Amino acid sequence: MRYILDTNTLIYFMDGTLTPKGFEFVLNALENEECALSVISKIEVLGFPFPDVSQEQKAGKFVHSLPIFQLTEDVVEKSIEIRKARKTKIADAIIAATAILKSMTLISRNEKDFKNLPGLNFINPFEL
Repeated sequence: MRYILDTNTLIYFMDGTLTPKGFEFVLNALENEECALSVISKIEVLGFPFPDVSQEQKAGKFVHSLPIFQLTEDVVEKSIEIRKARKTKIADAIIAATAILKSMTLISRNEKDFKNLPGLNFINPFEL
């Protein structure tokens, strides 16, 4: 695994709103089985009130096709460290901590919370 997809990237990919280069980048990473999710992204995506059952089923199938990293004690401790240093939202801190501890690059549009976070490799798919 090389990449963790942030929730926003997952949503943009599913609804086709990534830039063409960003879409190709994520598609290539998915096809090469290089992507995973934090359990937080699973909760955020599948907890969304979809307007119809077919969209919900599509999202569920996509989310469950990816490896999902669970919340572990080391991720909790790293998340606390991130929140103390940056006042990051809990979900974002957990996603970042997971990427850092797994030595993976986070793919997200959320530059405010993730760019220049020590130890985090970050790619904004909208800037490819």
